[in-house]
Parts: sequence; structure tokens; C-alpha cells
Amino acid sequence: MAETARLRHGPVVPRVESALRAMLAEGRWRSGERLPNEVALAAELGVGRSSVREAVRLLAHDGLVEVRHGSGTYAAEPPAPAPAADGDMRRLLRRARLREVYEVRRALEVEAARLAAGRLRPEDIGRLRDQLALREERTGGDPAAFVDADLAFHRAVVELSGNPVLLGLFTSVLPVLRTALVEMVSYETALPDVSCAHAELLDGLARGDADAAIAATVSHLEAVMELFDSEKEVAAP
Repeated sequence: MAETARLRHGPVVPRVESALRAMLAEGRWRSGERLPNEVALAAELGVGRSSVREAVRLLAHDGLVEVRHGSGTYAAEPPAPAPAADGDMRRLLRRARLREVYEVRRALEVEAARLAAGRLRPEDIGRLRDQLALREERTGGDPAAFVDADLAFHRAVVELSGNPVLLGLFTSVLPVLRTALVEMVSYETALPDVSCAHAELLDGLARGDADAAIAATVSHLEAVMELFDSEKEVAAP
């Protein structure tokens, strides 16, 4: 097929995304119709499953497909154009690989932990304890509910840094993070348990220990980043 021929040269994920985007534009799948599963698409396009997964994530972020966990990926109605004000940042984040987003997340959250450790009030610690308890309560349950609780805890830490620019940057990354994390929690069997690192982060913040809070933040995020590094691109036969 023509789409497969176009996948022979260049970076893999953009080519997979382009091919799937063209198939959607040509009407291969009508709105509401389920796409073939990840294995079938990888075999058809001659690429690894991780490349298909990343390309689908990009298409979902653009609103061209809808990922229904436990059901599959479905063609969606093309969304209305984004307002011009959203511009460059949205395009940049959409094109970013998940590891790149995590590198930005690490930079933001490390600085947030450092600042928050010196600025938290006793009532702030209580709020964080409640949010962390909700995260723990949702562990093992609905992936979307768990991810929402997890990101709410981290957003609260960034908010309590007292830096509105830092909070604005972190908030701009959240939609990309949420989509990717829900998928990871749903399907990634090797996802590390970082509950202890979360507890250590809260403990460091409660003691006003910036170094401990930073160490816990780095431990939590790099445990997930190591998972990205361990993924190997396996070409389909």
C-alpha cells in the first residue's frame, strides 16, 4: 500500500502519524469506527508497536481519534481549529515525545519542590496529605481516576511553590501528561511503583528539607523515564 511505502525513510513516529492521518483523511475509517489494534497497525506499517502507540497519542491529542480504554481506538470527528492564542506551545507539546515531556516535567517539579519546601504552611501539608491519600486510595482502580488524583497532587506541589509562572508552565503540560499516563497505567505491565517516592516527597516538604524533596521528586520521575529508555523498537515482520 502507498502508506507503507512512505514509511521507509526518516524518523519513525512522524511517518507513522502521517500515514495514519492520511488514512483518516481519506475516509478509511468513518467517524465512530474502530481502528485495527496496535499489533495489526504495526504489522501493516512495518514498524514497532511503540511507534504506533506514540503516533496514536499524537492523533488523540489533535482530536482525530478517541482512545477508549478497554475497547480500542476510534476515528473521531475532526476538531475545530485551535485558537491562534494557543499557537506555538500547543504545537510544540503535541509533537514532543513523552520522554521529552518528562524531561521538562522533571525540571519544573524539581524547582517546585525546592521552592515549596521553604514556603509551605501547616495547613498546606494537611492538604497535600489528603491529596496523597486519595492517590493511594485510587491505586489499582480506574486508571483515569488514579491519574487525575496523581496529577492533582503534583500540581498542588507546584502551586505551593508560590511561583505563578512555574505553575502556568506545568499546567500547559498537563493535557499531554494525562493522556499518556492514563494509557501507561492501563496497559504498561512494567510501570514502577513510585508510592514510596511520593511519601518521601511529602515528608521532605513537611520537614522543610529541600534536598530531600528534590531527591524524592527525581527518584519518582526518573523511575518512569528509565522505563522509556528500556523500551526497544521491535520491527514487525
